[in-house]
Amino acid sequence: MSSETSIKPSINLSAYGINQSKIHYQLSPSALQALTLESGEGKLTASSTLAVNTGEFTGRSPMDRFIVKDTITKEHVWWSTINKPFDTKKFDQLYDKMITYLHKKNVFVRDCYACAAPEYRMNIRVINEKPWSNMFAYNMFLRPTSKELADFTPEWTIINIPTFMADAATDGTRQHNFAILNFTKKMILIGGTGYTGEIKKGIFSALNFILPMYKKTLPMHCSANVGKEGDTAIFFGLSGTGKTTLSADPNRKLIGDDEHGWTNEQTVFNFEGGCYAKVINLSAENEPEIFGAIKEGALLENVILNTDNTVAFENTSITQNTRVSYPIDFIQNIQQPSIGKNPKNIFFLTADAFGVMPPISKLTPNQAAYHFISGYTAKVAGTEAGVKEPIPSFSACFGAPFMPLHPTKYAEMLSQKMKEDKVNVWLVNTGWTGGAYGVGKRIKLRYTRAMINAVLQGKLGLYNYDDYHIHSVFGTAQPRTCPGVPTAVLSPRATWDNDEAYYKAAFKLTNAFRENFKKYESYANEEIRRGGPQRYAH
Repeated sequence: MSSETSIKPSINLSAYGINQSKIHYQLSPSALQALTLESGEGKLTASSTLAVNTGEFTGRSPMDRFIVKDTITKEHVWWSTINKPFDTKKFDQLYDKMITYLHKKNVFVRDCYACAAPEYRMNIRVINEKPWSNMFAYNMFLRPTSKELADFTPEWTIINIPTFMADAATDGTRQHNFAILNFTKKMILIGGTGYTGEIKKGIFSALNFILPMYKKTLPMHCSANVGKEGDTAIFFGLSGTGKTTLSADPNRKLIGDDEHGWTNEQTVFNFEGGCYAKVINLSAENEPEIFGAIKEGALLENVILNTDNTVAFENTSITQNTRVSYPIDFIQNIQQPSIGKNPKNIFFLTADAFGVMPPISKLTPNQAAYHFISGYTAKVAGTEAGVKEPIPSFSACFGAPFMPLHPTKYAEMLSQKMKEDKVNVWLVNTGWTGGAYGVGKRIKLRYTRAMINAVLQGKLGLYNYDDYHIHSVFGTAQPRTCPGVPTAVLSPRATWDNDEAYYKAAFKLTNAFRENFKKYESYANEEIRRGGPQRYAH
């Protein structure tokens, strides 16, 4: 079928000032894929998956994210290097320039929504310059039925123009690319970047303000799944820690892989209708669910193809942040609708490149709040220019770039929910053991899965602390044994061949924790402050 047969203007955008553009409304993924291939902006893989290159930016640009400072946000947003204020008049000026830029161009429009729980639903209109960006919106947001589209009214609008470059001197941006949220106009402007993740993270940032402020609901940067008995598990973690991989479990139904809300009505709901997974070193053996989702309708970003058009998943010549987006139903074992009950277990995932943190340990509510605010992982050599040895990396609430409120607000909500619902929280190191990056080895995925399965099956002695050792540096409860895991692996010190070197490295990391937490101490209560490591290295 020719893609052109699907191109029928069926929506009026004059309210946005868009009057003479060619509007492509609610096109199917196959039509968007065909248009991308016809334009030469994409390639087809051997599995009939569309692969595109997002251009200059292959990841988010947190330094270029802004929030309009107005009567809604002025007193509530935590203004910082993460949440940068933007002038209302500059926003209007930039909006006008973007609309003018679209004059007589092709415009791809997608009506969709966020939040699987009906009472929290947010209707969204996405206006894209590129057909593959619109395909991403189809994959990642929830898809209305034909009946719902008949009287669809958008609450929030995203205008996404990758080739529009701002003039920092006159537009108020830092440089030519930008992502700007306006809570009064309920609009997000994205320009100068083709990285599609900015689209979904813009809505996530909006919900991270709206839900706690007006709905008494905790927004979370996490994945979630549910067992056969209805037990929900949540996985927090920064990029590269295994959040998507570990939640895609063939024995448990996936609720979602990245963004959720936890309500006072004892439910956890997915914000999205799809998954956005990293595909670096992806294999059918280690991650069969994600590997199987890469088929027609999925969208690969910044990958290299072999001569036979198969994907070279190990090739990072464009970026280490290679990605795929796909509708959630591309995963066979999913929860429908994407809603679960209150969680029984929460996992904080960290890829500790220093090799000193236990592979799994149980946290008290105070420790959980401390580690939630800290949001620790580590950067390893090669991930960024100039990084030659492991560097501690902290992102509050495991998602600081998307959190408009002060991190302690989210931590206090989490701590309260943990206490009220008696949730167990576990700190899981998916990083290194036996030494730091370059010396030790990455903890085997099968061991991490075995530890998580043991927790979910109640086999880690949840209430018997004789089964645990309190770590002398981090103060967390470290299990002595775990089914399917060698006992020596459970003790990070035992995997090193030099006790003095181990403790020196461990204390160095705790000092980094304490230094990072200084900026939150005046906001955190005494209980939370006591949740961190208590000793300094000498």
